[in-house]
Amino acid sequence: MVVAFYVTGDKQGEWAVLQVSGELDLVTSPVLRQRVHDVVAEGRHSLVLDLSEVLFCDSSGVGVLIASRRLIRSCQGSLRLILPAQGAVDGSHVNRVLGALGVRRLFEVYPDVAAAVDEGTEPLSA
Repeated sequence: MVVAFYVTGDKQGEWAVLQVSGELDLVTSPVLRQRVHDVVAEGRHSLVLDLSEVLFCDSSGVGVLIASRRLIRSCQGSLRLILPAQGAVDGSHVNRVLGALGVRRLFEVYPDVAAAVDEGTEPLSA
């Protein structure tokens, strides 16, 4: 079975939102990396990566997430993640992978886009 991979963009106030769906792996991770770079090149330094439709994430996908965090932080920006299956509340694949690698704590995770773009909402705990 072939799983399609998509990255679509949106803007919500000062936040750029990239919705990612499919499998984030060695083949598809360069697409996400490029889209993040495109957002930063447009001058947008507040980014939400909506991973709620990501079914699988390997180490190259995690590498893109970490590199994205580093890039956004170098611009004094903010990166927020939305993880599948309600993020840290539930045991999603992406959340488990980030936790197993010990990098989950590096990211601010929110349950949905509305919470992520609301400055008054606290991130989910690791």
